Amino acid sequence: MPVEAVAALAAGDLEVIERMPWASNATFLGRLVESDTLVVYKPCAGERPLWDFPSGSLAGREVAAFEVSAASGWDIVPPTVMRDGPFGPGMVQLFVDHDPDEHYLELRDRYADRFREFAAFDVVVNNADRKAGHCLLDGDGHVWGIDHGVTFHVHHKLRTVIWDFAGEALADSVRDGLERIGREVAAGELRARLATLLHGMEIDALGARVAAVLEDGVMPFPQGDYPYPWPLI
Repeated sequence: MPVEAVAALAAGDLEVIERMPWASNATFLGRLVESDTLVVYKPCAGERPLWDFPSGSLAGREVAAFEVSAASGWDIVPPTVMRDGPFGPGMVQLFVDHDPDEHYLELRDRYADRFREFAAFDVVVNNADRKAGHCLLDGDGHVWGIDHGVTFHVHHKLRTVIWDFAGEALADSVRDGLERIGREVAAGELRARLATLLHGMEIDALGARVAAVLEDGVMPFPQGDYPYPWPLI
C-alpha cells in the first residue's frame, strides 16, 4: 500500500477548488495545501439517494475498493481515504492527471493484460458501474480505475464494459491477486479495515465471489438483463 500517499491524504489541510459539474453526486476538485497535491473530494452529504444502496455509504465503498485494490497488488484504485473536509466527512482520492479521450475503448488493445486485472477486480467488488471513462491512463503509462461508489452489494449488480475476457482462463497476475484478496478477507488486516466501511455480510459476499472465480478458473460471462452500464463512456 502507498503508505505515504495515504497518510498525506488523511492529514493534509484540504482546500476545495471547484465543483465537478458532470458528476452525479457532489464531487469537488481540491488540493492538499501543504504539498499543492490535487485530489477529488466526495462528501457523504452530497450523495444522491439510491434505492438499492444505504444512504451515505458510497464514500465508504470507494475507500473499500481502494483497500481491496491495494491488497490485491493490482493498484487499480488511486490512494483513497475517508476523512473530514470542508463539507463534512467524505472520501478523498488522489487526482489522476489524464487525457479524457483515452478511455477503455481506446486503451483495451494496448493494455489487455491490465484490463484482465480490471475485469477480475470488478467481478469481486461487484462493480455496478464500470464505464469506459472510469479507466484513466496517467503520464507514466499506469491505468487507474475510478468511481467505485456502487460496489460490494450482497446481490449481483455487476455492470461493466469490460467483458472482452469472459471465458478466458485466469491469467497468472489475476489468480495471484485473487488469492491475496482471499487470504486477507479470510484472516488478514484487510478484513479489519473493511469492517469500518462495509457491512459484515458485504465482506462475506466479497470473499465468496473471490472463491467462486478461483474455483471456476475462468473469467465469468455476463449475467442478467443489464450487464452493461449506461452510458458506456
